[in-house]
Amino acid sequence: MSDAAQPTAAEVRAAAEAVKAALDRHLAAVENRSGDDDPEVYAAFNDLAAAAEAYDERLYDRYDEVTPFEIPGVEDSLPPYAGPGQPNALSVLIRRDYAVAEPQRLLAQAQRIADADRDADEDATSGTAAAVGAGVHAALGVLFGEYEPDEIASRHKEFGLEEGDSTLWVAAADELPEPGEWLSTPFDQADPTRVICRFDVSAVFDEDELYEEDPTGRSHELP
Repeated sequence: MSDAAQPTAAEVRAAAEAVKAALDRHLAAVENRSGDDDPEVYAAFNDLAAAAEAYDERLYDRYDEVTPFEIPGVEDSLPPYAGPGQPNALSVLIRRDYAVAEPQRLLAQAQRIADADRDADEDATSGTAAAVGAGVHAALGVLFGEYEPDEIASRHKEFGLEEGDSTLWVAAADELPEPGEWLSTPFDQADPTRVICRFDVSAVFDEDELYEEDPTGRSHELP
């Protein structure tokens, strides 16, 4: 970066003062919160995150120094919470991505499951056992039909899978929908403003990669 594009010392100082003010507002919001999901606290958190990131960037651009903060950038934060203060129901939305890294291992594991089922009930599962040999599509159906998603996540290497990104959203709902109401479009009503908490796992959060790609070393994990 050229000297002309660098922030001035006064701009860095102003950014630092903005962080101090945002800290005071955040503390005041926490001290006066109306409940665990107070929107004022969420708004103050986002303001603090934005102020800290601005200071971090100006400090690095001007002095080639970084802060120890691990506050997500504004573009990575959820919008302010706009759901009920006392949710009557919850929706838990989960996405996990996998690469089929070892198809033969996947096929072998699925065939083992089908063979065990066939031994238990030859007539009931003979068709399933034959279908496994047709390819990865059938093997995945057998695998996910046998194990819960959490068990597959913990044992993915055994099944020839490689983890990609994953995320879990816990969102507030006014009430439980009618049985079967959303099964045809389960993810269409996901509303980020109703997310109570969110947990992301991604290679982009790896510390070594962050320091290679982002000299400020900022973390992009969500609270």
